[in-house]
Formats: sequence, C-alpha cells, structure tokens
Amino acid sequence: MSSQPNNQKIEPADNRWSILFARKLELETIQAFRFFRDHDVEPLLIKGWAAARNYPNDRIRFYSDIDIAVSRSDFDRTKKLLLSPLASKIAVDLHLELRHLDTKPWQEIVSDSVEVELDGYPIRIPCPEDHLRILAVHWLNDGGESKDRLYDIFYAVRNRPNDFDWDKCLGQVSEVRRGWILAVLGLTHKYCDLDIRDLPFSAQDLSLPKWLVSAVEKEWEAGIPHRSLHTCLNDPKELFRQLRKRFPPNPLQATIEQEGSLDDGSRLRYQLGSLRDRVFPSLRGVAQTALLKFR
Repeated sequence: MSSQPNNQKIEPADNRWSILFARKLELETIQAFRFFRDHDVEPLLIKGWAAARNYPNDRIRFYSDIDIAVSRSDFDRTKKLLLSPLASKIAVDLHLELRHLDTKPWQEIVSDSVEVELDGYPIRIPCPEDHLRILAVHWLNDGGESKDRLYDIFYAVRNRPNDFDWDKCLGQVSEVRRGWILAVLGLTHKYCDLDIRDLPFSAQDLSLPKWLVSAVEKEWEAGIPHRSLHTCLNDPKELFRQLRKRFPPNPLQATIEQEGSLDDGSRLRYQLGSLRDRVFPSLRGVAQTALLKFR
C-alpha cells in the first residue's frame, strides 16, 4: 500500500477547533436524521461524515454542512420542515435526490444504500460503489477546485470493503461517466499517490488528457475558492475575482455540466453551454439582487 500522504496529517494539539467542529457536525447529523425520521422522511447522507468515516482517526476531513438527499415526493415538505426553529439550527444542504451527481435511478440508490452507525445511531448512506461515483462527480463538478478533496477518493478506494464491486460502481452509468470516474482515479493516483496495483485498471485506463491536468493545476495555482456572486456585492475586489474566475468558464466544470466527454478535442462548446445555462442566469440574479439591495 502507498504511504500516508504527509500533507494531510492532523496534529490534534494544534487542531482542537477542527476536531470539536467535526464532532459538532456528527452530533448534528444524528439530530437531523432523528428530526426527519420523526416526520416520516428517510434521508440519505452524502459527502460530509459519509466521506470522513473512511479517513484514519488521526486525519480530519473538514466539512461545513450536512448534505442530505431526499426523494422527489418528500422534497417540498422537507424544505418546509427545515424552516422550523429546531431544524433551522442545523446546517443542512438539502438535495432533490442526486440531481446531476448520479444517473442511477433514485430508488435503486436507496435500495442499495446501507445503514452505518454513528454513536450507535443508524445513518443511511449510499453503498460504497455508489458513493465513490457521487464523490468523484461532485469533485469534477466543482471544477477540481480543491486538491485536498481528492483524498475523499483516496480513502474511499484505499479503505473500500473487501467485497467492493467495480462493475457495480462503473457498469451502471454511461461510458462518458465511466470515463469521468476513471479520470478522478487517475488524478488521485498522480497527485495523492493512490496505489493502483490492486485495482482492475491498467495505466492506460487511468491516463489523463493533457488539458485536464493543465486545468486542475491552473485552478489550484489560482487558489480562489468559489463564492456565490450575490455574497460579494459589498466587496468589489472579491466580486471582480469571482467574475474573473467564471470567465472563461472552468473547462472541467463546463464539461461535466454539459455531460461531455473528457476525451473530446475541444472544450469550447461545453464552455459556451455553461455560459448559456449557468453564468448568464447567475449574472441576471446578481443584477436583480443588487437593484433590490441598493434601491
């Protein structure tokens, strides 16, 4: 097995706040599940603690909210439940099923999901094969912004169960999406030293397009975390940085949003599609917010 990535080690004495905050979110995860179940909603946890549980005890996987997916039939009611005084104190990011994160039918995701214990309380999460896909697509859809989040993939693969089924992971999505997951594995191997000797893939399977390597390295070098434009209206410098971050659109994010192949020769049509579907509507929303704010 590969050695532990040294840059991820957490020294508890120097990171007490991170440990306490992670513990706070664990307790809130249990609280959220109890609350939803008390109202006849069965939630599915993705990312967050579901990813952190794969990490070694001496490493902290920081996250700031609780990503919960619910069925389409429960979504509107759950949104209203989150407005209640009790639920409003919990940092829940509510998802309408899995939206763009996966194409496997929701009922099959739920049917294959598993319950794992957090402080003795059952938390429902996707099966390891499904969750690896979800984590990978989420990372790609963020444009590869966070290099550290590749360790979600590193530990999900390294600490996968013995009966992990790669056909189940990759065989239930399109060839395009299969290519996405293999690319993330390739990036995790390249940048996090993921040991691939026991994986059923060749080096050729995990080869990376030059444009992809260039795009993620450029994103990491820029080091500009994504912020919603409307949160920057009182900070012109940050607003400009965020606008600059969006033009031209991140080629990786645009490709994923447009359900594109990573092997296509040009990103231009995907970036134009992103401008149409994401950037221009966002700018209209900011303009409307600004008019209301400064009226």
